[in-house]
Amino acid sequence: MSFLHMTFYSAFTLSCLGLAFHRIHLVSALLCLESMLLSLYMALSTWPIESQMASSTLLPILMLAFSACEASAGLAMLVASSRTHGSDHLHTLNLLQC
Repeated sequence: MSFLHMTFYSAFTLSCLGLAFHRIHLVSALLCLESMLLSLYMALSTWPIESQMASSTLLPILMLAFSACEASAGLAMLVASSRTHGSDHLHTLNLLQC
């Protein structure tokens, strides 16, 4: 395993651990999700260069599009929850109280 692959794997793993253990604010959960998508994007953009394949160059662009949609939906949920609940703490959000 090369150093580049190890860097991407460790960045993805650290962001998964951050999402699992540091879920106090909605902003921190969204940042962990964005770092996961950023590490996936970087891995997918370097993969065609390393394997010298030109056919899989569309995949990182699709990943960026999905990442932008995820970020906009997350920010909309952040604004909506802070308006209705008064804070972005995840323990105040309860799905049973709709």
